[in-house]
Amino acid sequence: MEHLYAPWRYSYVSEEKIEGCVFCHISKNLDDEKLQVLFHDEFCYVVMNKFPYSPGHMMVIPHFHTDKIEELNEDTWIQMSIRVRQGVKLLKDIMPCEGVNIGMNLGKAAGAGIEQHVHYHMLPRWIGDTNFISSIAGNRVYPADFNEIFQKLKENSSKYFI
Repeated sequence: MEHLYAPWRYSYVSEEKIEGCVFCHISKNLDDEKLQVLFHDEFCYVVMNKFPYSPGHMMVIPHFHTDKIEELNEDTWIQMSIRVRQGVKLLKDIMPCEGVNIGMNLGKAAGAGIEQHVHYHMLPRWIGDTNFISSIAGNRVYPADFNEIFQKLKENSSKYFI
């Protein structure tokens, strides 16, 4: 039997779970370095996805707690859209990636992992980033250190989120 090691997942099963909405918790603790917030303003914040689909996976999350985008006021919606555009530019320039998937999963039926608080995903993509291990074995192999990626993006974020 072969073994796949994913040491970064240990924190998922061992760390203390946040009570209530994790995104509201982050919104109230924006300066906590371990939460990996890249940027924040009065409407929303940009944060690294703790359990990413690809290295560099970021999210834009409104401070306002809702599961319905139609409940967001216009200023919040516009600011989130601006931050997504800036985040895409950051990923393309700093990662550098060849493409970016952006989107929202609204509701459990749409695949939302945290369905009670709307959020945008920004996933950097590279040609060939899905290979046999993902297709055949149903596993992902990340060729990067996630903390290193956070530091690199954080160091450059002030040039993009203005």
